[in-house]
Amino acid sequence: MTIISLLLLVSLLPHLTFTARANVGIVNGREAKPHSRPYMVSVQKDKEHICGGFLISDRFVMTAAHCRDNAPVVTVVLGAHDLQKKNSVRFTVDSYHQHPEYTMGSCDNDIMLLKLEKNVQLNNNIKWISIPAEEGDIKAGSVCSVAGWGLLETKGKRSDHLMETNVTVMNNKKCESKWGKENFSASQMMCVYGDGGSCDGDSGGPLVCGDTAIGVTSFGDPDLCNSPELPEVYTKISAYIPWIKNIIGNVN
Repeated sequence: MTIISLLLLVSLLPHLTFTARANVGIVNGREAKPHSRPYMVSVQKDKEHICGGFLISDRFVMTAAHCRDNAPVVTVVLGAHDLQKKNSVRFTVDSYHQHPEYTMGSCDNDIMLLKLEKNVQLNNNIKWISIPAEEGDIKAGSVCSVAGWGLLETKGKRSDHLMETNVTVMNNKKCESKWGKENFSASQMMCVYGDGGSCDGDSGGPLVCGDTAIGVTSFGDPDLCNSPELPEVYTKISAYIPWIKNIIGNVN
């Protein structure tokens, strides 16, 4: 693919040799009710937020594969709402599982599992979210939601408080017509649109429909968050169920 994956946080951008959109926050969103999304995870490098993620079991976090491109070692923070407060829990990562067909700088197979150092103790602020049990598409026009701690506008400031917004699932053919077949694969991706959307630093966060995470925030317009012309693209989790089950099933 020719589109560069969304990458990490503004602090990393000077080190990049390309112009990337780092999904980090929510544009035209609202502050989430504290701990109303107890599955949300802040993926961090040197204790600074770089990507979102979400807990899918008591041992695994799902995020975007490209979140590790410039951050070979990350930690994850669970149970947070305000990232400046200390009432959250930090875990080290025991092992990294980028999809085997993901390559750095690509948007294909942009999905990764992080095996945590130990099982998470679940509570009211830390819970896992369901993922699809089988392959399938969400109906176009379905209203879903996204959340994150990223930029509130293009080249703007990042929010320490978790932000959220509703989005609408786009027809795959329409998305393909906007991004082109070389950049969009209906078998492994899906698009959304709306008044609000993700921005630099939201990469890896979940697209939630009902009570299920059905997508992983992957990429978008490199120049404009929540672009009306180039919709947000998400890795379709249901396309990777056998791979996910294989990784999670081999926990020691």
